[in-house]
Amino acid sequence: MKRFVYEVSESWKIAVTQMRSNKTRSILTALGVIIGIVAVTLMGTAITGIQIGFDKSMAVFGDDVLYVEQWPWKQVDDWWNYRDRKKIKTEYAEPINRMIAAAPNSNLLEAVPTSSLIRSVKYGDSEVSNILIRGTVSDYIITSTFDFKEGRFFNELESRGGANVCVIGYDVADALFPSESPIDKSVLISGQPFKVIGVISRQGSFLGLFSLDAIVVMPLPVFQKYFSAKSESDILVKVKDKTKLAEARDELTGLMRRVRGLPPEKKDDFSINEQQALKSTLDPIKNSIAIAGLFVTGLSLFVGAIGIMNITFVSVKERTKEIGTRKALGARRRTILLQFLIESTALCLLGGFIGLTFAYLMCFGIGKTFPSFPIHFSFNLVMVSMIVSILTGLFSGFAPAWSASRLDPVTALRYE
Repeated sequence: MKRFVYEVSESWKIAVTQMRSNKTRSILTALGVIIGIVAVTLMGTAITGIQIGFDKSMAVFGDDVLYVEQWPWKQVDDWWNYRDRKKIKTEYAEPINRMIAAAPNSNLLEAVPTSSLIRSVKYGDSEVSNILIRGTVSDYIITSTFDFKEGRFFNELESRGGANVCVIGYDVADALFPSESPIDKSVLISGQPFKVIGVISRQGSFLGLFSLDAIVVMPLPVFQKYFSAKSESDILVKVKDKTKLAEARDELTGLMRRVRGLPPEKKDDFSINEQQALKSTLDPIKNSIAIAGLFVTGLSLFVGAIGIMNITFVSVKERTKEIGTRKALGARRRTILLQFLIESTALCLLGGFIGLTFAYLMCFGIGKTFPSFPIHFSFNLVMVSMIVSILTGLFSGFAPAWSASRLDPVTALRYE
């Protein structure tokens, strides 16, 4: 064991000496690994960031909320069948809640009606467009995931009375009230004044496609009074126990069929959506990006490994006499094999350290340039990069090291 440890330590010293004496060649040889490690690290960071952003976006929908809508959250080929369905009405929430209350073992907690459309919002000389205006009831707060930066949500009295009050998203508040608090100020939506009673904390964007903070929420009666003509409605239903989501979904399907008055032989003319359905639709896209990225990074590392293998073969040829001399003095095949394996591994580790440094600086720059993208440069990623570097060194150095260890000492000493 002591002999083996000594051989390993001596091989590392020889490897370091060789890299110092051939600095330019070592850097150029490690360049393929540097590019490969940069690619691996950036791809790992990107995939992790996408996953974090994906999970954060999915969390907005809640994993214990069911959505009763006209359209399903998936791609459909027979879209015309869904187009001809009857619209979902906010009035459905009341009979659903009565049936939930009448069933003591119900898996459902509360049905919340919502209705939405896009409008502009004004305050003084400032205006923001493409804002989601949503009308709902005071119980909407139990189905949502947002917190308040300041202020509050409207209460039941304001909700039932249809008070001209609203809560606004972070982007709306930032655009219209950059240097003052919006609380108790009035904004104009389609010429109608609404007093701001709350500001929702920043929620970010949904998969980078649209902002979740460009929203205004108001009581449903006042929404229906001014905006109901072109609005889209749906019903949000809170589930008591998210581990029984399938049972809750089946129960809600039965309730909706009763509300719609559908006979047994007719198909559902509504869709019940959930977070998992959207996730299963987007997962293949995310996985395809990950597979394509890993293929590219794997190809980069393979090219780097071939380069190191080639240079290691050259090194074996250059030091054939040295190998012969060492064997003549009693060096074992294992010692020669270890020496060249460790040299190729040292080159790969050098490339790995340089690659990680470049990758970290690039991630830092990307994070500063695109602060909304969730960059996550983790310790696990560093460990994976180092393990990949070591494995690449062992793979690329094995064939040259094996050929060096099998050299005949007499032939090696006579090599010119």
